[in-house]
Amino acid sequence: MKWHFENGQPIYLQIVSQMKMAVIRGQYPPGSRIPSVRDLAMEAGVNPNTVQRALSVLEDEQLIVTQRTAGKSITEDNERILALRRSTSKEILDECITRLEAIGLTHDEIAASISAYIKNGKDTTNEQNHLP
Repeated sequence: MKWHFENGQPIYLQIVSQMKMAVIRGQYPPGSRIPSVRDLAMEAGVNPNTVQRALSVLEDEQLIVTQRTAGKSITEDNERILALRRSTSKEILDECITRLEAIGLTHDEIAASISAYIKNGKDTTNEQNHLP
C-alpha cells in the first residue's frame, strides 16, 4: 500500500483514513489478514506506536479484529464495510456539494453538473460539459 501523509492532521488518523479507503476499495477484502504492526510501520515510514494507535481505532470501530494466534484481519461483517462505504460516500458528497453551493450553484445546477460529469467522463477541458 502506498502511503501519503500531510501536515495538519495526526499521522495515526491519516493511517486510519487510508486503511478505511483500502478496505472500501477492496485492497483489504473481508477476512483478509493485514500486515503486522512492524511491517506496516516500515512500509509507511512511521513509528510502530503510531500504527498501533491507528489499528486500535480501527479495532474500536470493529473494522479489524484480532485473533490471538492469527494476528489482525479485516472484519468479515460485510454490512459494516457497506456502512463504511456509505458514510464515506456521504462525507465526500457533503464536501463537494458544500463547495459547489459556495460558488453559487443551485441544487438543480449541481445535479445537472454531476450528471454531465458522469455522462461525459472526467474530461474537464470543455466546461460546457459540466455546467448547465
